[in-house]
Amino acid sequence: GAIGRGENMEIISYLDRTMTSELSGNVIDLCPVGALTSKPYAFKGRSWELTKTESIDVMDAVGSNIRVDTYGPQVLRILPCLNDDINEEWISDKTRFACDGLNQQRLDKPYLKIKGKLQPVTWEEAFAAIKRKLKGVSGKQIGAIAGDQVDVEAMTVLKDLLIALGSSNYDCRQDGIKFDTNVRSHYLFNTTIAGIEQADACLIIGAHPRYDAPIINARLRKRYLMGDFPIGRIAGTVQTPWELTYPFEQLGDDPRLIDSNHPFAKKLEQAKNPMIIIGKQALQRHDGMAILAQAAKLAETCKVIRDDWNGFNVLHTAAARIGGLDIGFVPEKDGLDIEGMSKAELKVLFLLGVDELDMTPFKKSFVIYQGHHGDMGAAHADVILPGAAYTEKSGTYVNTEGRVQRTQPATFPPGEAKEDWKILRALSEVLDKTLPYDTLEQVRHRMAAINHVFTITDYIKPTPWQSFKHHGKIDKLPLAPWHGNFYMTDPISRNSVTMAKCSQELNMGGVNG
Repeated sequence: GAIGRGENMEIISYLDRTMTSELSGNVIDLCPVGALTSKPYAFKGRSWELTKTESIDVMDAVGSNIRVDTYGPQVLRILPCLNDDINEEWISDKTRFACDGLNQQRLDKPYLKIKGKLQPVTWEEAFAAIKRKLKGVSGKQIGAIAGDQVDVEAMTVLKDLLIALGSSNYDCRQDGIKFDTNVRSHYLFNTTIAGIEQADACLIIGAHPRYDAPIINARLRKRYLMGDFPIGRIAGTVQTPWELTYPFEQLGDDPRLIDSNHPFAKKLEQAKNPMIIIGKQALQRHDGMAILAQAAKLAETCKVIRDDWNGFNVLHTAAARIGGLDIGFVPEKDGLDIEGMSKAELKVLFLLGVDELDMTPFKKSFVIYQGHHGDMGAAHADVILPGAAYTEKSGTYVNTEGRVQRTQPATFPPGEAKEDWKILRALSEVLDKTLPYDTLEQVRHRMAAINHVFTITDYIKPTPWQSFKHHGKIDKLPLAPWHGNFYMTDPISRNSVTMAKCSQELNMGGVNG
């Protein structure tokens, strides 16, 4: 509101309170006169002085279209780009304001642990140390894990390098989430984000859309405001029925409630276009696959899946996850997943942008960390290879609905840092396992050869549905409530001063989400 009159009028908050919305920054774009401005960006530059680059956000799995504004080598602000199929004209506060973390605690040169301490070295020395360590090591004793913000190009090259070294121990699910990776429709948000507006009933299982994907939560609220949209939720307990920004029926926290005999199942049966959303709180459990299969069975029974409609949706939170699953960055039959690698006492472990993993089981492993921030992964590394952040490279990402998109470089990586796929390609040559591509286009041809979905961008190819072939037993253990810190889920946001202030003001607590 406004106080004062004439030239003394000021726009202020009457209540002197923080706006507790994950989309609060959008009021900056809505203000018609510029009275509401971006405090982190204020007085840092004029809009005509900035270089503007259209790109893709990687703070969650939505793939919001954004514009990155840079002044020299520094990212000053991020704004939304209009895309009615994904984020419309909105972006989350983490997408908008975490960009100051791109300038903090960056890795700008290789490091090697010498006498227990990390010391800066040349690229040649870092590669030589890796070659010495790998000499004589069996492929079965080598593993690789990809993080949540890694582009598909880097995962493709790393996978090919692991195969060349004789290893099939690689995984892109650092949080241990269970998926049926054999059928693409089993791990996609099949309704699509825009398709939410055609739904007329929704069951949420083990998800908190407000924090997992604020843009998708905004679509759900938009659909609720249209009317006649019953929402049920089987998940950990909540503080208020409006916690998701729209009313819903809390059905309990017992995963065994996912059954066609449940009263809410009748609402799904009666709906024309019902949808089910299943999230990571359900899939992170040891019985995650059983819950996923039971949800799919419910979807088939209640006609959530038909020839003209697919309302079965997995809500991802990691930008790299779908791309990793599409490229096959998951172990084959004789390979080890994260759980298996943690028990195998591997001799060498590649961490590609992994900063949210418990490293306790890998204390005896020789750890090679490749990433752009000196975060948790780098702290446990024996060799550090500095990579590029998403604003510094052209990289391919696949969002939660299966849409292939690409980031564009808005600035250059700092110091001696390089694009991730280039680092791994150069390493393959040093290890005498030279990979058969030299350019980014050749890597993308390799991606398309592995999976045809990479042949075209900004398009969702409909994926045929198949029934689950296996059903496990669901544990009676209640679904855990959402916990963590929405504002600190990755290396960029954890190094953002703005995100730290948001976390402190809203008392989010925790380290990551």
